[in-house]
Amino acid sequence: MPSPAKLTDLLTPHGQHHAVKFWDSLTAADQGRLAHELEAIDYDELAALYAGDVDQPDWHELARRAEPPVAMRLADRRSGQGGGLGVTPSDAKQLGKAALDAGKVGVLLVAGGQGSRLGFEKPKGMYPIGPVSDATLFQIHLEKAVALAKRHATHPGKGGVPVYLMTSPVTHDDTVEFLAEHKNFGLADDDLFIFCQGTMPAVDMATGKLLLADKGKLFLSPDGHGGTIAALASFKKNGEGAIDHMRRRGVENLFYLQVDNPLVPIGDAELLGYHLGTKSELTSVAVAKQEPKDKLGNFVMVDGKLCVIEYSDFPDDVAEVTDADGGLKYWAGSIAVHVFGVAFLERMLALKDALPFHVAKKKVPHLNESGELVEPTENNALKFERFIFDLLPQAERPIVVEYGEEEIFAPLKNAPGAPKDTPEYVQRFLTNQHRGWLEAAGAKVSSDAVVEISPLWALDAEGTAERVSEKPLAIEKDTYLRD
Repeated sequence: MPSPAKLTDLLTPHGQHHAVKFWDSLTAADQGRLAHELEAIDYDELAALYAGDVDQPDWHELARRAEPPVAMRLADRRSGQGGGLGVTPSDAKQLGKAALDAGKVGVLLVAGGQGSRLGFEKPKGMYPIGPVSDATLFQIHLEKAVALAKRHATHPGKGGVPVYLMTSPVTHDDTVEFLAEHKNFGLADDDLFIFCQGTMPAVDMATGKLLLADKGKLFLSPDGHGGTIAALASFKKNGEGAIDHMRRRGVENLFYLQVDNPLVPIGDAELLGYHLGTKSELTSVAVAKQEPKDKLGNFVMVDGKLCVIEYSDFPDDVAEVTDADGGLKYWAGSIAVHVFGVAFLERMLALKDALPFHVAKKKVPHLNESGELVEPTENNALKFERFIFDLLPQAERPIVVEYGEEEIFAPLKNAPGAPKDTPEYVQRFLTNQHRGWLEAAGAKVSSDAVVEISPLWALDAEGTAERVSEKPLAIEKDTYLRD
């Protein structure tokens, strides 16, 4: 552990020596933790971020010269046409299935958030969301990976679809313990690689000084889902990073999603096929915005590059522009579902500033100079985070594929009583999806029955049709279908 004098020498040139003001009152363990946090900071970068010297795009100006993205629209998918990509849905499915059969696909599941907005002070992935079963978000996602591997197992008992699950410092230990307790919901140990993202310190908005959460701890927050890229290499498990694991397993493409959205068809062969058929380095799913001001990032082309402009940075008059058919010109809403080429991610790892930091003003509790806790009522601090979609302009041949909201997007974000994205909202989407699969397959489902399908019983509509053809179903009451 470094001496107080060494830490003072590190901090003083940057005006941050106040961070060790309470050093002598700390236990040895707390001193060690604080020293580790302080030594991990790039102080020149932090000063540049505070001073605004790091390039921040003029999003309003970019939005005014943006064009809609190169995309496969939902209507073309449903009609079986090649659309804007020149790859038909049937061809895409064959390409995707071949990649899955060959074991070249992994899943990147981002699970760094807690369920605080839900009144659930645990990792959000542990939230029970199954409409009948109370299955957690983790269970639903990981069982999809198990079912996907079973469907595409060319050598029974071997291989699988590896899941790379990213936590944050506040969720990591609870997540590891929970998944171990539940035996990874059926995933083999080598099919689940849990790694932790990095953090960034918050600074005082008026002075740029580091904020202390307590006398021996900085106020740190996760560095955003864009921190995934660095963490894939930096976090080691038995000396092996996630990227190393991918190389060993022969994983060439990653299906990316966030843990709060249980509707995502993990490893969807059609989506993978568009990615492969166009030789894209980064493929993104969009849903069509219903209103100009929908709270979704906007996929747009600027100077021939695909990028996302957040709804808060998109001028109202631009968002309201319509096309020749009367629909929204800027229709493509981002839902944080992507396919990445692993080689592309490795290339991005070699670029220190591949992802810019975004600056947000927040209310951050902290200790004052007397060591007393201050609970601000107004924004007092700056937080810095990176967003995964900022990789888009760096990618070669990036594409967008439109899906219907009802088939892919029902994120759990809000407590009961909010207009949408509540537990009840998500459960309704899950039930409607599963009811639709069953009825399309010829099953009879009572109008007042709540039905839920475990991925282990059927992964999707195709799997449901196979099960119903084997044994016709008539469901009269609330039912959870699971092997």
